[in-house]
Amino acid sequence: MSFTSEFKEFALKGNVMDLAVGVIIGGAFGKIVDSVVGDLIMPIVSKIFGGLDFTNYYIGLAGQAAGLTLVEAKKLGAVFAYGSFITILLNFIILAFIIFMMVKQMNRLKREAAPAPAPPAPTPEDVVLLREIRDALKAR
Repeated sequence: MSFTSEFKEFALKGNVMDLAVGVIIGGAFGKIVDSVVGDLIMPIVSKIFGGLDFTNYYIGLAGQAAGLTLVEAKKLGAVFAYGSFITILLNFIILAFIIFMMVKQMNRLKREAAPAPAPPAPTPEDVVLLREIRDALKAR
């Protein structure tokens, strides 16, 4: 089998295509979660905690002056941007929770959809008679 035909067989398998679709949808879903966290959740959290903006929380490592935005501070040197980390961590927690709920729902649907095992077929009469004969011969 040639290399190209082997690669074609691998690339066109259903699992590879399913994985590709999953990665693409996962990337798009990640952007949606980023928007939910950045545009909906973080402003509410900021309002609750008195106007905190986590995105501009950093520690300047190159002697940056206090009060600069994160972008300005990064232009002046290295920064320890823990506010960005908090936002990304919140993104991860929300995404993990949503995926957990999806997997839980899929498992529940699989359990409901699984057909009950069919009862065993009744033993034919001739087999039952042969067993009785065998048992009678063993008893002698």
